[in-house]
Parts: sequence; C-alpha cells; structure tokens
Amino acid sequence: MTDATQLAARLDDAVRSGLPIPQLSLETALSLDEAYDVQRAGVDLRRRRGEQVTGVKLGFTSRAKAEQMGVSDVIVGVVTDAMEIVDGGIIDIARGVHPRVEPEVAFRLGESVDPTDPAIDLANAVTDVAPALEVIDSRYRDFRFSLADVVADNTSASAYVIGPWQSIDDARATDGLAARAVELAVDGVTGETGSTEAILGDPMAALPAIQRMAARHGHELPAGAVLLAGAATAALPLQAGTTFTATVAGLGAASLRVAGGNAHE
Repeated sequence: MTDATQLAARLDDAVRSGLPIPQLSLETALSLDEAYDVQRAGVDLRRRRGEQVTGVKLGFTSRAKAEQMGVSDVIVGVVTDAMEIVDGGIIDIARGVHPRVEPEVAFRLGESVDPTDPAIDLANAVTDVAPALEVIDSRYRDFRFSLADVVADNTSASAYVIGPWQSIDDARATDGLAARAVELAVDGVTGETGSTEAILGDPMAALPAIQRMAARHGHELPAGAVLLAGAATAALPLQAGTTFTATVAGLGAASLRVAGGNAHE
C-alpha cells in the first residue's frame, strides 16, 4: 500500500470503531497536498464499501476558527449517503470519538457542474437552500490535531441533517442569506446563537470557495449534490438522550436526536 492508503486505512478504522488514534502528523511529516491525498484514499475506501458521495463541505469558514488554527484559507471535505440522517432522525453517540454538532446552511445543485470550467458560476447552478446540522468528529486522541491532520481526516466529517429545502431565488429575494440569525438549541433551550455572517461574511460566498477547492482537489459536483457552507456558531458536544435543533431565520429548522452511550474519548 502507498503511505496515503496506509494512513487512510488507520483513519478509516478509527471512524468505524469509534476508537481514537494518535495524530498522523506526530509520526509522519504531512504536507497539505499529501493530507488531501490521504483524504481521497479514505473516500475511496468508503466507495469500495458501497457508499455514494452526496456532496462536499467547507471547513474553517469562520474567521475566528481560521485564526485559531493559523490558516488563511478554507478546507474542503466530502460527505456520503452513509453520513446522511433524516431531519428529526437519530444518531448513536457511541459510534463517535469526540462528536460535536454545529448549525449550517446547505445548498443543493440543480445541475451538474464542472468546477474546473472558469466560465461556470456555481451559484447559477444552485436551486435550493436549507438549514442544516453537521456532526463533526475528530478521530484523533485528546482532540489534538494540526491542519494537515484535519484535512486527512476528511475535515472531521461524520454526519449531517438537512432541513426543509426552499427555492434559492425565494430565499435571496427576502433579505438575502447574510446576517440571518442562527440558533443551536438543546432540548429547546438555546445553547449557541450566531449569524450566517459567520460563514465567510455571507453563505453565498461559500459557493465560489467550494468551486475553487473542488477544482483544485478533484471533487465532482453532480446534479443533486449537497454543499455544506460552514458553521454559523460554535459547535456543541453531543449528549445522549437530547435533541439538537438548528434554526436559521427565514429558512426554518433542522433537528437531530441523540441516542446511545458515551462517545469513545
């Protein structure tokens, strides 16, 4: 096996077992490009098990989070059908290592896009928008990682929930998508509040970023693909027996119920 394949297999085992592993970067000098090679190898493992890629997600779209990690650009990862949970559905916390949940804005493509075509504007291919929840889960011991570790770990992608879709044209016609209030509630009690402004200043700004990163790293953008634009508030740790709800003003809400025992910290 190549080094990328070996490292991807270690991360894949951590995902499937819920047991953490040491940071890859503690043992292997890993450039950002090499980290994306590991990410691609990990996605290939998922595909060989029958998973279908359903879209892409951005990370570090929050200026504060980017500064915390010392990065100046977003990162991109992949989501699959095995990660999708229906709105109001259940996730078993026992399958995770350090699972956390954050509210997001999701877009849906109405047509296939070649991200390498400079004549194409990804925003013109988006037909729908929705509130969303993303479960992120670093597979590294003690929740410690470098930028390369996060990228290799498929940007900590674990699960996602999409709320009701609505026409992007309708949503943009009513005050646009920037500066919409966002709430992340636990059992109906507010846990975090924020604004869609936290997503690159405007969730629409995520679309050219997605197109640029997809072109750079070889991600396909087929019709129907889900595009997760980034977190609008800080993430909260999952707690068994609770319900998390993300509400985006004017877009609606998405919710997730948590079952099972403790995550494998």
